[in-house]
Amino acid sequence: MIVLYTMEREYPYGTLRSTNASKTKVVLEEKGIDYRVETVRPGDVWKKVPEVLAKHPLGKVPYIDDGELTLYDSTVINEYLNDAYPQPPLLPADPALRGRARALENYADEGILSRHLPPIWMPWWSPEDKRDTEAMEKGREGLRVQTFPFVEEQLEGREYLCDEFTLADVPFMAIAMVLQVDGMDVDAFPRVKAYLERLRGRPSYRSIDPTTSLADSAGSAAQ
Repeated sequence: MIVLYTMEREYPYGTLRSTNASKTKVVLEEKGIDYRVETVRPGDVWKKVPEVLAKHPLGKVPYIDDGELTLYDSTVINEYLNDAYPQPPLLPADPALRGRARALENYADEGILSRHLPPIWMPWWSPEDKRDTEAMEKGREGLRVQTFPFVEEQLEGREYLCDEFTLADVPFMAIAMVLQVDGMDVDAFPRVKAYLERLRGRPSYRSIDPTTSLADSAGSAAQ
């Protein structure tokens, strides 16, 4: 059984989860792979304790154990899972669409999950009176000005970024999770709004849904 190491914590307003580790959880769910979750304390990640560094040299989550194999980095893990557990495939067979899927996955990782989302998401892990509301609004503005206009164009005539659900859509599941908690208004981007709701409607989303408790979050798609 695969072991997924991630950060997850319950708050009065919902269960908060690592965005990058949520990507891997979604892929495990989409493929119906048996796994269990080991929760890593946020402080151990932020302090880069030796136990974390032994698994991930950058001291981050996610990382997985699959038997004797340990892998880190959500994109690398997800590519591995797609190769090692090929059904259902989460990359298109067509080379052009496969390239598009990888390019858009990279865009979401570097342009959103690593740039605009942390200023919005990380303050939610802190008490309300300690949140940097100015930074949170700056992150939202980045989504409004830089991200969502581009994604709106990419979704023209498509339900998913590469027609069928692929690895390109997986990071947007994490974005849907963050915005569900944050409540950011995306009405100005109707395709994006419908897309996020479509993602939240997938069975795999239940595993990262803020309304899903820690006890119920692993193996959710099979429930």
